[in-house]
Amino acid sequence: MHFSPFPFSITDFNTIEPEIHNGISGVAEWRILRKDDTRIRMVTYSPGYLADHWCSKGHIIFCVEGAMETELQNGSKHLLEKGMVYTVGDNSDAHRSYSEHGCILFIVD
Repeated sequence: MHFSPFPFSITDFNTIEPEIHNGISGVAEWRILRKDDTRIRMVTYSPGYLADHWCSKGHIIFCVEGAMETELQNGSKHLLEKGMVYTVGDNSDAHRSYSEHGCILFIVD
């Protein structure tokens, strides 16, 4: 990853209007900060959220609260809990997310 030059700043995600994304079940609330080609998000999954698509985008995901399960398209499942990070590169392993009880994630992609 290469960051383009941009000045120092502080962001309060609570001041960013959320985008609501419906899953197969539940909803994901995205608060997005863009810095040129870098997208930085605070994402909240409602209890029972299941993504409605397989994603091939690369991410760095830090679990702030709660837990989520990531299913890879090959069928394997991986639990991400509070304080844990997962990384995946662009076009590496298609994945989708599920959160039984809801969670808050910090995502850079």
